[in-house]
Amino acid sequence: MSVPLAQSCKKGKNVPSHASDNLVRRVLAMKLKSSPAKTSARVVSFLILLAALVAIAANGQDKGTDPKAKGDSASKDVRLTIVVTAGEDKKPVDGASVYVRFVEERKLGKDKKVEMNLKTNQSGICHVPVLPPGKFAIQVIAEGWKTYGEYYDINQTEQTININLTRPPKWY
Repeated sequence: MSVPLAQSCKKGKNVPSHASDNLVRRVLAMKLKSSPAKTSARVVSFLILLAALVAIAANGQDKGTDPKAKGDSASKDVRLTIVVTAGEDKKPVDGASVYVRFVEERKLGKDKKVEMNLKTNQSGICHVPVLPPGKFAIQVIAEGWKTYGEYYDINQTEQTININLTRPPKWY
């Protein structure tokens, strides 16, 4: 009755030296046969991982380190001037509250809703700090005048919006 070599090694029986040499050769041959495949799979997975890290690092860096390029990206922003007048004679409104609302888009996470509260000067002029181009709402509130509100879509770099307020209807 012949017992397979692997079973006899497990049981701790004495195995002839030529049989153990034969077993070692078989195990090494199996490792050598599977080793190039495993090695090439490891190399390929390492190269894919390395390429992904390089791509992520390239996206994370500023594309325009040139000062001129930064000036170009700033020129995409909108500089807005709002002129508030009132009545039929279009007199400037001093101290009117001007609310500017817009949505600041983000690549990751939720978009951010931004609201600015500004006041007009004696000439009825209000300068809005830099805005991103797109859609935004303007609301004007002045004492003794009807509240004004409207949506605007602006893509120009500099824009002036003229707003004329009217008297509210009389209540009896």
